[in-house]
Amino acid sequence: MPLSETMYCAQQINIPPQLPDILKDFTKSAIRTQPADLLQWSAAYFNALSKGECLPVKERLEMNVGTQMRDYKLTPGFLKVLHNQLSSRQTCSKDELQQKWQGLCLPMDQLEILLSLGSFASDINWMDFFALGCSALGGTILSSLKFACEILTDDEEGGAARIPFETFIKLYTYLAKLDGDIPQRHIDSFLSSLQEQVERQNGMIKPLNFINSTPADSSNFASEASFAE
Repeated sequence: MPLSETMYCAQQINIPPQLPDILKDFTKSAIRTQPADLLQWSAAYFNALSKGECLPVKERLEMNVGTQMRDYKLTPGFLKVLHNQLSSRQTCSKDELQQKWQGLCLPMDQLEILLSLGSFASDINWMDFFALGCSALGGTILSSLKFACEILTDDEEGGAARIPFETFIKLYTYLAKLDGDIPQRHIDSFLSSLQEQVERQNGMIKPLNFINSTPADSSNFASEASFAE
């Protein structure tokens, strides 16, 4: 598209006063997020910025993130970004999830494994997918739930990592039933064993309440989920 007037010198170029702050925020975000493909991530960043959407940016730098594409995979920080982007509605479309996943430069084969494990259709219950994402981080159901608490909590980093027991029940029940080898009576017994502690904590649960428990925690599910790591 032709310019409205001939440009003779640099002084004629109008630079928006917000540009320095935009570039500063972008640079800080890139440093915190450490995307595997800066160009691909930048496109997702500015696309979200232009639409007023949640940015594909981690809250803090994760020191254990691989620096090469073959080492790059889902981490707690990336899963929290996805949760911030997609949890406002109960469901999201598969296309939307794939777009956000690609915006973070995460490997598509890992996403396909998680989608296959959950047998998701075109519409995805976000918290079900979130639970599966935690399983890729944790391996066992209880370690997965510990990650869930740390990602979902409103407590400060390093704190108790409390979440509502109602949320915990949904995540644990989904993973236990997906496993297929944990009887309903074991699920009910495990949740019942936590009830007293939860009541003392105003309906909240934290990892210290369950991480050393010994419910039926099938190794079959853990081994399947580990393929998504």
